[in-house]
Amino acid sequence: MYKVLILGAGMVVRPIVKYLLEKDIYVTVATRTRSKAEAMTGNHPKGRPMEWTVDDEEGLDRMVGEHDITVSLLPWAWHPLVARYCIRHKKNMVTTSYVKPEMQELDSQAKDAGIIILNELGLDPGIDHMSAMRIIDDVKGRGGKVEGFYSICGALPAPEAAQNPFGYRFSWSPKGVVMAGNNDGRFLRDGKTVTVPTEDLFKNPLKIDFPDVGPLEVYPNRDSLPYIDLYGIPETKTMVRGTFRNPGWCEIMDAIKKLGLLSTEKKDFSGMSFAGFVATTAGIEPNGNLSGKIATMLNTGKFSLPLKALEWLGLLEEKPMGRGIDSPFEVVSDIMIDKMMLGDDERDMVAMQHIFLVSGNDGNREVIKSTMLDYGSPATDTAVARTVALPAAIGVEMILEGKITAKGVHIPVIPEIYNPILDRLGDMGIKMDEEYGLPESEYIGG
Repeated sequence: MYKVLILGAGMVVRPIVKYLLEKDIYVTVATRTRSKAEAMTGNHPKGRPMEWTVDDEEGLDRMVGEHDITVSLLPWAWHPLVARYCIRHKKNMVTTSYVKPEMQELDSQAKDAGIIILNELGLDPGIDHMSAMRIIDDVKGRGGKVEGFYSICGALPAPEAAQNPFGYRFSWSPKGVVMAGNNDGRFLRDGKTVTVPTEDLFKNPLKIDFPDVGPLEVYPNRDSLPYIDLYGIPETKTMVRGTFRNPGWCEIMDAIKKLGLLSTEKKDFSGMSFAGFVATTAGIEPNGNLSGKIATMLNTGKFSLPLKALEWLGLLEEKPMGRGIDSPFEVVSDIMIDKMMLGDDERDMVAMQHIFLVSGNDGNREVIKSTMLDYGSPATDTAVARTVALPAAIGVEMILEGKITAKGVHIPVIPEIYNPILDRLGDMGIKMDEEYGLPESEYIGG
């Protein structure tokens, strides 16, 4: 009987546990809070919940050795630690996180151990890579070239659940969603490298009318340039990876950043009210009309969307904050999480779209669009949980069955990985709808 170790029991873990248990695979879920692991495994005879923390390396060593494969759904910083124990025991490993340099450096050791460490096998990263590569390889197979590529994804509330100033609710890693607002952006557009410093990340978002949803905004998703080589499209003049949000998010988050409310610098906020905290962090004189002073600082009206959002969060109230030494990021993200978690009776959705500008070997150009819209269900799983966990679950099953033979540190951009996983996801209703032969007017900026 196959044995799978899953580290972590966060918001996207349930579907992978359910999938593997239904395949008659023995699953251990190890996490800090045993009750969370128990909620994942239920009373299934082949599910084993365990209490474990990352500082227990002896326990990690033992667990990795006892299982056939390890799935790390811990925060990304812990993946290299887990990977080193997988290498020691010559056991395969899967994550849904981006490959950081510390992980990539383990490639030769993983190859020497005869194992695969398969990363970025979730939604974004994950389904985005696989669905993009299927189209790119098809274009190349027909002698064509990719001249431009936009790849955009967002985990969003369903429209009926988006009724707050931000147009957003958290359905995964809330701290990670907010922290992403501190990233820089970099991409290639029309042959020119564009660098977006963090203070400008939410300025000038792209506007896209998403099928069956309506207007969405797009801001840059980290550094797009490495994907030119990863996707094997050195000829492209445009490579942009972006994140979808509902209208309003970018304007509000830009204002919050300008006020210093996403700073990770710790200060002593003892005895402060929320209004005092905002004034102090923004460098505004705390006495008098705070809303008016913020409006002046932001160069906006007193009834603007950012002011409405700050008021809705309670950040303009003279209510005692009850915090000591802390960072603005922690204070604000905690408030956002408290007010903006997806409710148990609410749906989320995942929107993903690839837009290619392609030239054929005859010189003719076409636009290819690949689009996915997936809704979650309050009765089962969120859309983001399904689309993150199920690619990883299928990858685990394939590795156990010997259907993935690659060794070393990988992401799912090779056909032996992406084709069967995409096919299996399609059988479960998670699929990209592809449109070929569209006119250039359908390209962004066309």
